[in-house]
Amino acid sequence: MEASFDTEESFDDPSCLTPQPPGSVSPARRQIKEVKETKTTINGVTFPLPGEGPEQQLLKPNEWSYCDYFWTDKKDPQGTTCVPGIEVLLQKQLKGKQMQKEMAEFIHERIKIEEEYAKNLSKLSLSPLAAQEEGTLGEAWNQLKKSLHDEAEVHLKFSNKLHTEVEKPLLTFRDNIKKDLKKYDHHLADLRKQLASRFSGVEKSRKALADRQKDLEVKTQQLEIKLSNKHEEDIKKARRKSTQAGDDLMRCVDLYNQAQCKWFEEMVTTSMELEKLEVDRVEWIQQHLRQYTTLRHETDMFNQSTAEPVDQLLQNLDPAKDRELWVKEHKTGEVRPVDMDI
Repeated sequence: MEASFDTEESFDDPSCLTPQPPGSVSPARRQIKEVKETKTTINGVTFPLPGEGPEQQLLKPNEWSYCDYFWTDKKDPQGTTCVPGIEVLLQKQLKGKQMQKEMAEFIHERIKIEEEYAKNLSKLSLSPLAAQEEGTLGEAWNQLKKSLHDEAEVHLKFSNKLHTEVEKPLLTFRDNIKKDLKKYDHHLADLRKQLASRFSGVEKSRKALADRQKDLEVKTQQLEIKLSNKHEEDIKKARRKSTQAGDDLMRCVDLYNQAQCKWFEEMVTTSMELEKLEVDRVEWIQQHLRQYTTLRHETDMFNQSTAEPVDQLLQNLDPAKDRELWVKEHKTGEVRPVDMDI
């Protein structure tokens, strides 16, 4: 953590040439020291110190928007490196894509279960078990076996619709999301590198200014001890160099602020885009999981319809009629035995 330069005082104050008592600090140098630090720079980004300056207002109050909460870097779990806030948002997108993929895999497993179930139902419907049952009961039994075949068709259609209307959309939604996220990552990383470079320039300029001011201070003290034209000329040169160093610092600070402004604008734009991507992803999943429940309800309705003919035939079972039909077909004779005569 390093304090940022936050002053715009002139570095060519004529009082710099005025002889100062031994051990005193020149006005230009004293100006730097007496400026109260109100900002701090962390990893190349400048922030206000707590309690200093006007309170910042959220860009999107009451919305918990990405653009308001990911400005500082976050330490990784090991605490060895810092992860930029934008990286946290990008990782959220990648995790969302992975979760979406796993949901599609889950639906795929559901499809396999439906297909296997349909296959077994169809196979069971062809079973010869109890095929010789007769009468109204035999008719109901045959309808029950047929309903298994019809139910198998329902489940097979359900599995096919799950594939086309749920699994596939979940799997293929934003196939190129990783490529898009890399673009965001690289663009903002480049801007952050530029910002770090500008901050490094500010630090070097600040050090150069301090060195020039120290040199001016030493020469001013020497002039007091021994007045000479040479010392006056040296002070003039030192003063010019100090002024130039101050101008260089101002220029570097201006370039730094421009770079930070550009990074800030891109951070806001990108975080808002990522926020919209997340909303779109959730709504897309919501839409297709709702389609899953719709198909599930339809399947239940179709299964119920396959059972209705069976219910109707079971209600119409008539043991007496079955007995009549069976007796007529299989009777061996209507004449009953009588007593034998002597």
